[in-house]
Amino acid sequence: MSKARYLNLGFKSLTFLASLSVLAIIAGIFVCLLWESLPALRHFGIFKFLFTADWNYAQESFGALRPLTGTALTTFLALLFAAPVAVGTAIFLTELCPHRLRGAFGTAVELLAAIPSVIYGMWGLFVFAPFLEASVQPLIGKTLGLLPLIGFFFQSKLAGGVNVFTASLVLAVMITPFIASVTRDAFNQVPATLKESARGLGATQWETIRQVQIPYSRQAIGGGAIIAMGRALGETMAVAYVIGNRHAPLDSLFAPYATITSVLANEFNEAAGLQLSSLFTLALALFLANFLALYLGKKLLKKEL
Repeated sequence: MSKARYLNLGFKSLTFLASLSVLAIIAGIFVCLLWESLPALRHFGIFKFLFTADWNYAQESFGALRPLTGTALTTFLALLFAAPVAVGTAIFLTELCPHRLRGAFGTAVELLAAIPSVIYGMWGLFVFAPFLEASVQPLIGKTLGLLPLIGFFFQSKLAGGVNVFTASLVLAVMITPFIASVTRDAFNQVPATLKESARGLGATQWETIRQVQIPYSRQAIGGGAIIAMGRALGETMAVAYVIGNRHAPLDSLFAPYATITSVLANEFNEAAGLQLSSLFTLALALFLANFLALYLGKKLLKKEL
């Protein structure tokens, strides 16, 4: 066997081991989380743990319902706020922005994704939360709070800017660059012949965007949104700063609540026994949710769903 073949075989083996190490790390994390979760799962049972709202330290009664609900609610609201802004940003960058400014605006959007989450959390706590408390929340309470059936969800007896609404908006700011980046790439891949054909038939620029580009890119946009959802699900420090970590029934978007990440960040260092095992179980649920979100996002981006 020649030296070149030996080098080629060694290179293939090295890259294979590198790829295998990634899978080993993921498997190791999963096994560790599952092993540490077993005491809580055996004591409470998997269904009782998932659908119980108790989080009582004195009685050692722990359930995941409220952290799971808080995580799902903040993530959903973040996507609801971020998706229109991200798609609008992508439309502007690909179709409306002057060519000499596209690089600068595109770089600015990407830089938002590079800001550490702790900085977002500090900004949310010291700047954004007081602003929302003083200006936005009273306005929403006086308008949407008067609606029948759902009005109570926009009012709260607990004054303060640290709540579900603030956490959702901070998350929305954090995930907007991810959705905008994927959407921009998807718009750039729309065949020029499709856009030229639509304009040749008399379609305006807005009609071309709405009837050609967005439908053509909808799976990629959905995939980017799901990948951003994975970022929102696992975000820790920013949410821990502005959610409040309150284990109580949620009566309003303007009330403090808890998410999986905020509970882990605030309680892990001092936990022991069943509480510690319950926290590991929450981490395992978050791990599986992120894995599923990433899988679905990749499938949509490859147009396999």
